[in-house]
Amino acid sequence: MKRNIILLIVTLSTRILFGQDIPFDRKYFPNDRDGLREAQRALRDGDSYRDRGQIYSAIESYLIAQRFNGKNAELNYKIGSLYLQTEPYKALEYIQTAHQLNPGIAPDIEYLLGLAYQYNHKFEEALENYEKYRRKLLFSDNEEMARVSARIKECKTGSELMKNPARAFITNIKEINSPYMEHSPVISADESVMLFTSTREGSVGGKQNSYDLQFDEDIYISYKIQGRWTRPVNLGEPINTRSEDATVGLSADGQSLLIYNGQRNNGDLQISRLEGDKWSWPEWLPGEINSKFKESSASFANNDRVLYFVSERPNGIGGKDIWMSTRDLSGKWSKPVNLGPTINTPDDEESVFMHPDGRTLYFSSKGHNTMGGFDIFRSVLQDDGRWSTPENLGYPINTADDDLAFVISASGRNGYLASSRPGGLGRHDIYMVTFLGPEKPMVLSNEDKLLASLQQTIAENVMEKSVELKTIRLTVFKGTILDAITNNPIEAEIEVVDNDKGEIVFSNRSNAKTGKFLVTLPSGKNYGLAVKAEGYLFHSENFNIPPATTYQEVEKEIRLNNIKKDVVIVLRNVFFDQGKATLRVESYPELNRLAKVMKDVPTLKIEISGHTDNRGGAAFNQKLSQDRAKAVVDYLIAQEISPDRLTYMGYGFSKPVADNKTEEGRQLNRRVEFKVLSE
Repeated sequence: MKRNIILLIVTLSTRILFGQDIPFDRKYFPNDRDGLREAQRALRDGDSYRDRGQIYSAIESYLIAQRFNGKNAELNYKIGSLYLQTEPYKALEYIQTAHQLNPGIAPDIEYLLGLAYQYNHKFEEALENYEKYRRKLLFSDNEEMARVSARIKECKTGSELMKNPARAFITNIKEINSPYMEHSPVISADESVMLFTSTREGSVGGKQNSYDLQFDEDIYISYKIQGRWTRPVNLGEPINTRSEDATVGLSADGQSLLIYNGQRNNGDLQISRLEGDKWSWPEWLPGEINSKFKESSASFANNDRVLYFVSERPNGIGGKDIWMSTRDLSGKWSKPVNLGPTINTPDDEESVFMHPDGRTLYFSSKGHNTMGGFDIFRSVLQDDGRWSTPENLGYPINTADDDLAFVISASGRNGYLASSRPGGLGRHDIYMVTFLGPEKPMVLSNEDKLLASLQQTIAENVMEKSVELKTIRLTVFKGTILDAITNNPIEAEIEVVDNDKGEIVFSNRSNAKTGKFLVTLPSGKNYGLAVKAEGYLFHSENFNIPPATTYQEVEKEIRLNNIKKDVVIVLRNVFFDQGKATLRVESYPELNRLAKVMKDVPTLKIEISGHTDNRGGAAFNQKLSQDRAKAVVDYLIAQEISPDRLTYMGYGFSKPVADNKTEEGRQLNRRVEFKVLSE
């Protein structure tokens, strides 16, 4: 008996010394039978949870058993396998241990070990194990051979990408994230508001599912104030329901929200609009967009005139493809067009986002050169209508796990994505990517210093090589419409016209609660802005954005006057040939709006007045201003405005509104006005 006990002790010592597989058996734990029983119960619970698909509960139970006995190959294999389905970067230590304890624990152990190394960006080790696994496969197993070959290709891509990492900060936004899952961030063009999806406690439905212990998906909102995101607020009903509700896209002005709803067909898209400070009841997008197949992602472009979206509909190139539809002036969407083989692949594309410049497309794909799962790519629409070859945004923006829902501000400075990464607060978090550009030294701006002081993780992710930041020639024009007398916000119709083409590039309403609006405008164009509201005289403005203008934000308060006697309004988008009274075609949209106002208010009588700067003689300028005022009146008469409602007068340079010593002042003095003679 004594000899048997000695042999048992020696055997146990040897197995532990050489890391051998130790079963959950009484003879290996003679002095801790209570602990063994608890561990065995946890094993049974884990198996039961796993069989019912409750993966996270299974992991929790298995970990209880693993803390008692960490030298069991089968248990470590089970834990690692489940982590590969949930939080893959956590799987490595368990798959490694299982393989060390028993290299033959499962036929696919080398493949799983390769996966675990890949998800931890240890690509050389991953390749070594994938190759071992591939050598074990039968040549007739074509499907499995293709699967492991694809993984080998991913590792080679990942290895190359990590040699030239993107120079960027990757920051966990702790103000936004929770111990639960956050994903699908969407932002306004000026980065002032973010909406996202979360499975945190406190959802409208209040249900916690057994599969992953998360609550129903709800949509939350946060605002960026002084460089910091505010505490998220649940949008509540009607946006959130007692089912799953997820963010998909947001218009540049933050006024229109695209929502994914899985309750109809295989998943359809809805839209809700911000009316004052309340979101409208979500409406289904029309049949041109939604189909009986799944539509899972979408992004507005060109001031909501174009929609890019992801669909599983037939006649595409792969499973999920990116499609495009355009909206005409009547609001009808066109038949969707597939973006073609440059963008779409036989594999899935997902999470489409069009930059406010209307040309730079970001999307996630499994089919291009990824380092694992979905990676984020960028492609630019060329002048000839073709898309550039998609470019992988690189590491650390992309990882070996799925990287989805990338959006970027109009400035191109900050991007946001959803990802599962080490050090996160939850299983899936929202991260901010701060691009540094190709040539800039590594110097933090004041905002970056604030972020760095608040979030220490930022320092760990400074990379050396740049992601090339294309010069963004874009202007974000933000305005507030106010009553000129009361200073109260006004809900007004806003129209922006490309004066060179005579095309409306933006048409919307300012927010009824705040009076705010936002429009994104490509550089190199001359624009006319018109604002009108019931009971007010309309406001117009002309501005030219030179082609060389880089990204800029312009803010302006626009004050509207009530239609009252003696009010004077400047027609800023009326143009003449130099030194002549010939109306240019760019003037027609402005004068058409004035004609409509006169038709809407049939009692309105006005005086059109012409004004010049002080260059040239007084007589010449007086006649020029008179002739220009008459040209405007003649145009209005041609639009069926009665001549007895119109008078005209030329004032030359006798009524300047600015100093004639500067070109800017002279430009302001060269103007056409109208004055209300009677209401």
